[in-house]
Amino acid sequence: MCKISRFLLCLLGGFLCSFRVVDAVAQELNCTVKVIHSQVQGTNKSVFETLESAITEFMNNREWTDLQFQKSERIDCSMNITIKKYDEANNAFTGELLFQVSRPVFNSAYNTTVFSMKDADFSFTYKEHDPLEFNINNLDDNLTAMLAYYAYLFIGMDLDTFSPLGGTEVLHVVESIVNNAQGMGSTGWKAFQDSKNRHAIINDYMESSLEPLRQMQYKYYRQGLDEMSQNADRGRVAVTEALELLKEAHSNKPLSQLPQIYTDFKRDEIVNIYSGHGTEKEKQEVYDIVSSINASQNTYWNRIKK
Repeated sequence: MCKISRFLLCLLGGFLCSFRVVDAVAQELNCTVKVIHSQVQGTNKSVFETLESAITEFMNNREWTDLQFQKSERIDCSMNITIKKYDEANNAFTGELLFQVSRPVFNSAYNTTVFSMKDADFSFTYKEHDPLEFNINNLDDNLTAMLAYYAYLFIGMDLDTFSPLGGTEVLHVVESIVNNAQGMGSTGWKAFQDSKNRHAIINDYMESSLEPLRQMQYKYYRQGLDEMSQNADRGRVAVTEALELLKEAHSNKPLSQLPQIYTDFKRDEIVNIYSGHGTEKEKQEVYDIVSSINASQNTYWNRIKK
């Protein structure tokens, strides 16, 4: 990948940023990591603290791509890892991950969620103080494979919000990790094993029939939310157009979980954008879209029409 600053990427996407390009650093992520171990009793707590520090360093101190990021423009994300069981004799951890990646909205103090969900199969082995090492061509450690998967996913999705399909090259790395992880025998990587596992998420996100969802990312964030500080009505129209793209993706592949996942974590934001704003026609159109995708949230969607 040729070196290009995020500033230039913003310009290519039509976003005149305030970022400077001098003194850029390569680290892309500003990841907050929490290892929650309250369910594990009667064991040495230091291993969890060491694990938390090791993962934090692994996510934040590596150069994941050739893109140049200033410290101030690193991608905000969080990983809350809940350990449910710990087998000290075998250094085996059984747990789940709740993650979130977000980005700032231009000319505001508001951070918006780009993607968030739970990985229920975040289980691995880790021996205290062992270094975390990653080689995409020789995956032999489930923990670092999963961490790298999410690092590249966070970066790729973030780039999609700044330019149309801007994260494609990075997201191909995510696909490679999934393919190379098939021989490890760990849960969460297999096709058709779970509609929300790591394989399913990247497979759906990159599938041609769901390209409207990826196009939605740029429309929703760059042309929608980023525009609202300058012209709220114009920004809201773009958000409506973005949600129409989400509906198109849902129609193209009704069994994909991505449109529903998206409306789950975007629920409150979508309601706030339209509640008390926009025309009755616009509100009804948005209500019909999100209700058709995720009727389980209709109690919230009803607020759009108020």
